Amino acid sequence: MSGEKLEREILFYDGTCALCHGWVKFVLRHDREGKLFLFAPLGGATFEREVPAERRANLPDSVVVKTADGGLLERSEAILHILERMGGGWKALARVKRMAPRAWRDSAYDMVARVRYRIFGRTKDWCPVMGAELRKRFLE
Repeated sequence: MSGEKLEREILFYDGTCALCHGWVKFVLRHDREGKLFLFAPLGGATFEREVPAERRANLPDSVVVKTADGGLLERSEAILHILERMGGGWKALARVKRMAPRAWRDSAYDMVARVRYRIFGRTKDWCPVMGAELRKRFLE
């Protein structure tokens, strides 16, 4: 990624899902400088402002990425895109996972999404608990 200009993209997540909060924390740990992503809850003001109503209705309620070019990625495509942007071994892992047909990847994603509350629980706060410096990367 050296020499490459990266624009921050928006990672929308389910603000009440403990698994989604864990995913956000994982991304924060690997994007320490904050060059790759900003974060906002699905259903929040940023989501409603950035994503047209007709698109919001058909998006999953877990993780969605708004790319720098304005595209929306969902399900396994969103997760693999995030891993690719993080680079290094995560990028290599994403490339390997892309070898599986998208329908298979999305089926696995949907299966986890269906049981995530039962296994990981829910949270009451839209934003994962963290210090003030990291909270600056969260949008409403």
